[in-house]
Amino acid sequence: MASSAAGSTGWYRGRVKGVPSGDCLVIVAITASKPGPPPEKTLTLSSLIAPRLARKGGIDEPFAWESREFLRKLCIGKEVTFRVDYTVPSIGREFGSVFLGNENVAMQVVSEGWAKVREQGQQKGEASPYLPELLRLEEQAKQEGFGRWSKVPGAAEASIRNLPPSAIGDPSNLDAMSLLEANKGSSMQGIVEQVRDGSTVRVYLLPDFQFVQVFVAGIQSPSMGRRAAADTVVDVDNNTETNGDASAEPRGPLTSAQRIAASTAASIEVADPFAAEAKYFTEIRTLNRDVRIVLEGVDKYSNLIGSVYYPDGDKAKDLALELVENGLAKYVEWSANMMEEDAKRHLKNAELQAKKNRLKIWTNYVPPPTNSKAIHDQNFTGKVVEVVSGDCIIVADDKLEFGSPSAERRVNLSSIRCPKIGNPRRDEKPAPYAREAKEFLRTRLMGKQVKVQMEYTRKVSLDGPTAATGSGDSRVMDFGSVFLGDDASGTPEVNVAELLVGRGFATVIRHRDFEERSNHYDALLAAESRAISGKKGIHSARDPPVMHITDLLSASSKKARDFLPFLHRARKIPAMVEYVLSGHRFKLLIPKETCSIAFALSGVRCPGREEPYSNEAIALMRSKIMQRDVEIEVETVDRTGTFLGSLWESKKNVAIELLEAGLARLQLSFGSDRIPDAHLLEQAEQSAKRKNLKIWENYVEGEEVPSNGAAAESKQKEVLKVVVTEVLGGGKFYVQTVGDQKVASIQQQLASLNLQEAPVIGAFNPKKGDIVLAQFSADNSWNRAMIVNAPRGAVESPKDQFEVFYIDYGNQEVVPYSHLRPIDPSVSAAPGLAQLCNLAYIKVPDVEEDFGQEAAEYLSEHTLSSAKEFRAKVEERDASGGKVKGQGTGPITSVTLVAVDAEISINAAMLQEGLARLEKRKRWGSKDKQSAYENLEKFQEEARTNRQGMWCYGDVQSDDDDTAPPVRKAAGRR
Repeated sequence: MASSAAGSTGWYRGRVKGVPSGDCLVIVAITASKPGPPPEKTLTLSSLIAPRLARKGGIDEPFAWESREFLRKLCIGKEVTFRVDYTVPSIGREFGSVFLGNENVAMQVVSEGWAKVREQGQQKGEASPYLPELLRLEEQAKQEGFGRWSKVPGAAEASIRNLPPSAIGDPSNLDAMSLLEANKGSSMQGIVEQVRDGSTVRVYLLPDFQFVQVFVAGIQSPSMGRRAAADTVVDVDNNTETNGDASAEPRGPLTSAQRIAASTAASIEVADPFAAEAKYFTEIRTLNRDVRIVLEGVDKYSNLIGSVYYPDGDKAKDLALELVENGLAKYVEWSANMMEEDAKRHLKNAELQAKKNRLKIWTNYVPPPTNSKAIHDQNFTGKVVEVVSGDCIIVADDKLEFGSPSAERRVNLSSIRCPKIGNPRRDEKPAPYAREAKEFLRTRLMGKQVKVQMEYTRKVSLDGPTAATGSGDSRVMDFGSVFLGDDASGTPEVNVAELLVGRGFATVIRHRDFEERSNHYDALLAAESRAISGKKGIHSARDPPVMHITDLLSASSKKARDFLPFLHRARKIPAMVEYVLSGHRFKLLIPKETCSIAFALSGVRCPGREEPYSNEAIALMRSKIMQRDVEIEVETVDRTGTFLGSLWESKKNVAIELLEAGLARLQLSFGSDRIPDAHLLEQAEQSAKRKNLKIWENYVEGEEVPSNGAAAESKQKEVLKVVVTEVLGGGKFYVQTVGDQKVASIQQQLASLNLQEAPVIGAFNPKKGDIVLAQFSADNSWNRAMIVNAPRGAVESPKDQFEVFYIDYGNQEVVPYSHLRPIDPSVSAAPGLAQLCNLAYIKVPDVEEDFGQEAAEYLSEHTLSSAKEFRAKVEERDASGGKVKGQGTGPITSVTLVAVDAEISINAAMLQEGLARLEKRKRWGSKDKQSAYENLEKFQEEARTNRQGMWCYGDVQSDDDDTAPPVRKAAGRR
């Protein structure tokens, strides 16, 4: 025991942990000298004999319970001063004097009549030093009839408890299920008589004295190990043995043989780490204390599972929560499921915090790998420009430049999951309530100012729904909480995720340990509990609403034309802008007709995707009409199935806004008499021209732009006979002209060279841009090449690597220094023989895009052959490129490529295979170009009808824009 300053006099300080009977106290040291529970001492009050409580198979002595209750209420949990007066080795007991403040506890017990005084012990000196005063107080209590000296007839008999069977001996005699059914969820008063371990207590339930064993719900403390024998506790250090009853007397000292046997039995199963600390934690708070028990359930072995609440000042504390918070118990799912959701949530959060702090049982805890990472100091405000799904939105950051790609930030709502919206291209239908969740968010957020608190990022695998924690293809998603409302205006802020969960449109994600989560996770769980109780949304037992939408974007143009009479006849139709495909072309949902259509503004054209101000036009429309309710008036439908007409948002024609901003131009070939507000459109364009806005920045009034290449088109087009020498991605390739005298001359000069010896290191140091001779690895031939990349500094080894471009063939590779030679200026001066070309009028996907690899392979298979000649009709030459710096750069010639023995061009064949699509068609182009487009359109239409190649998922083409198919996983170049 830790002693006080007066310890040398034999007096000590301690705290009363337990009161086994009316004359016995269990006292623990106030401060511990070493880790673990502090030392304790069981002390019987000197010269007193209190009535004995019932043991197995017995009954109480009269006034035994009242005697114990007096001493319990007087001393439990109090700080006392005590000393040992004498010991009785034969029974292994220590007797002493205890003071509560300045009051002698024994005197208080005797004066109230709850114990009698034993005048003399078996041996001399076995008596209290305050014996005379105790005898006087006893006599006074007898005269007054206090306590056990009551003079009321029948008082002694009435004081004996009528114990039920469960209170006599083993709690297993209890009918647990009946007790649970009678008291489920209600608070029951009790007194803890024993603590088996940190999470198991034995309690007298009042007022019927039912003796029950309660396993604390939702947790499990470390095990104390098995006892040496049933209901037997061996105290090896004190050389005593006692039964499990805390009020029982010791049975006497052990012999040497018994001590060895007891030590062996006790060591059969060692207590778990921190088991003793957990048990002490529970004892010091609940042993012999008044507690409240709330029964939660019964397990398959008829054990009672319940919550235990103990008093702490004016508050009641939850024993389970306190144990978990201090790292002395772990959360257990099976018994926690019997509890309320709020209680479960608090326990799980407490365990997570204990793990983070590595408290007690979690000292050596190693957290599992997680794929999430916290985001700090990334809060911002902005306007919602798109609702991607029920749990994902796009917000335009107020602090970033309007129209900048980085201004729009994708925010996934933290810790919730909405039903998947599906992907029409993959024939994935929306999950139940997916549309409703997205619409719920759209109607409340679109165009609204919100506050965003970014919270964490998560790496997600692209190969499946599981999170990526290791290597492999993945993408990083940003998660945060979004708040609608403004404190300045007096409107309370609302957590959008909490709104969704509360309406039953989302569920809360059960995160793993140490996985980042919403800062408002508890509020989300509470909202989910309300939604489940109210059977809202996805928690409803009713069938979800069904809405069949006809997607005319992926349907044939004929089907789109079939809808035209319905849309044309209705005049102004309510619609919702689902997506902005370009500045003047949109995807619209028409609820009345339950269809989605491609819609373009008639008479108005914005820059294409690769043209200046295209992004600004798209950004303007996204900010104005994206996912907004609008009105449209359909005039006609074009041959690709795109409907043409006018569109109003808040009764304002959006075409006027585009024209006023200088982000579109009028194209009245459609007929101005058929366009509503045509005069207003002309006025808007004239205003932008006068202000030289955007596309009109170089406009000079009175000057007209001539038709594109009208004079050049009137000439006879040039036709070349060529062989293809190299194929690149995106429809680009290199050719050599057949029969060209320059080609023959260069080849003859190279053939006459006699190159045997490698150059001496230091004598020849080629630099980037130099023309040299390089040995081609495929056939070991020597060819003219330009250095594209060279090592820094001087050459140090024959193995130094150089990247070279063969200017006569278009190949590019890396070769060692030993495969390079200097070249005579007369040979290097002639321009490269390889001409960079692309296929005219069509758009071929790059190798990194969908069907780009297939397109490159098709082009290689049908063109790369030393004996195969082609006729290349030059449709357009680009003279803007400078000196060739490497593969795929420099001036490019657009050609129609036709094999000598073929019926159709390579251009048409690739359209027919669905490996390319037509470029944007310019309505003001020459008749020859218009004729070429019309000729090629039938091949594209054939591929689209047969779902060939890139058309396998439907229409991927924009009417007037070069919108590429979605990017897929990168593929290697041939």
